[in-house]
Amino acid sequence: MSRYKASEYRKVLDKAKVCSEEYLDGLSQMPAYPDSKAVEALSIFDEPMPASSSKPEEVIELLSKYGAPATCASSGGRGFGFVQGGILPAALGASWLVDTWNQNAGFYDMSPVSAAIEGVAEKWVTRLFGFPDGSAMGLVTGSATGLLTCFIAARNELISRQGWDVRKQGFKKAPPIRIVLSAEAHSTVMNALYHLGFGTDEMEFVPVDHYGRMIPSKVPALDNRTLLILQAGHIVGGSYDPIDELTDMGRAAGAWVHVDGAFGLWAAVSDKQKHFVKGLGKADSCNMDAHKTLNSGYDNSIILCRDRSALESSLALGGSYVSSTTPNRNNNNYTPEMSRRARGIILWAALKELGRDGLEKLIDNMCRCTEYFAERLEEIGYEKPNPVFFNQFFIKLPTDEETKKALAHLQSSGITWMGGATWKGSHVIRISVSSISITKDSIDECLPAFREAIWYNHR
Repeated sequence: MSRYKASEYRKVLDKAKVCSEEYLDGLSQMPAYPDSKAVEALSIFDEPMPASSSKPEEVIELLSKYGAPATCASSGGRGFGFVQGGILPAALGASWLVDTWNQNAGFYDMSPVSAAIEGVAEKWVTRLFGFPDGSAMGLVTGSATGLLTCFIAARNELISRQGWDVRKQGFKKAPPIRIVLSAEAHSTVMNALYHLGFGTDEMEFVPVDHYGRMIPSKVPALDNRTLLILQAGHIVGGSYDPIDELTDMGRAAGAWVHVDGAFGLWAAVSDKQKHFVKGLGKADSCNMDAHKTLNSGYDNSIILCRDRSALESSLALGGSYVSSTTPNRNNNNYTPEMSRRARGIILWAALKELGRDGLEKLIDNMCRCTEYFAERLEEIGYEKPNPVFFNQFFIKLPTDEETKKALAHLQSSGITWMGGATWKGSHVIRISVSSISITKDSIDECLPAFREAIWYNHR
């Protein structure tokens, strides 16, 4: 007999539903970043492990009462930091179902529904991004893991072409491969390469132009031992490497071409934005986050690999208890994880809700709001050194000190929140328009804080 009856779960779900609805009802009025009082109240959770049990509904109530006020309202309309998306209604509902079903999505035999629906999502996504039918999709927690996954497949395949079996002979004495990447590659790219044993002295960094884009004429001669890593969406300026030209160079040389595009690759689904990623379908692999631009909710990140066998041979698990020869999809063949939640169902739900047209409208509206925001801030008096790329831009004031003071004022205002960065040696304010809740009206609500930040500098 199970310890808990369905009626007891229902009580907890009912409580969670009420708390979630209260949160959503108040989201538009929440501070973009929690105030000090809310953060200090989190100390209530810092207690010794309780000796006795608690009622489940009371646990949910405690979380809602003290946890919710200390959340960042990244799903709201006034948060512009870290390229954080919101969550679509179907994705939220699917997430509740996925947690209730409590499926291990690793193997078909563990969860046929997870394998079947993730397989459908794979076909949808590969076609959305221009990859050939038969390409493999893996789902991981975020781009950091996605990059690591793709680089494992790339490393093993490039070494295999030289007659070396990494799984059998190891990596220590393997023939070398080359890593060619942008001088301004994202830190997660660097971290994934470090995890695989590559140091910066072994990497060949390509200079970038004044927008942060890799310069094709500066790319060293490539060969079939090369992993060429491109960027679709500079983390500060939002710019794109010239993917079409660089993938042609890579393919002509037999290199493995990877495109890192956590938020930026979603330009592929918009007729107005797809010029940024022209040539993407010629890449060998890529990564993008569904929890960013798609607004699927966390944690849901996608990798695509043209060579399914290269991904499977690098990641598939074996064992006498594993049905590795099944004709059905085993999701764990495409990620480093064996045990994970069925995030493919949530990805499918988000895509099913929007459809192809709805997804394009979501992207186009995001980009319109970005352009609108940039124009309003320039009118107020902020400098915008770079043009808007997709849903990203940055602003600054005449001096670093003014910019830093303005950012501090904005972050403490409670009205809006965004992060800082450096660009060409100067401090800047980085703005990402990613949540489905962001509208021109919600942007207008933030503009007084930006005006005050300038006034604050000159009072």
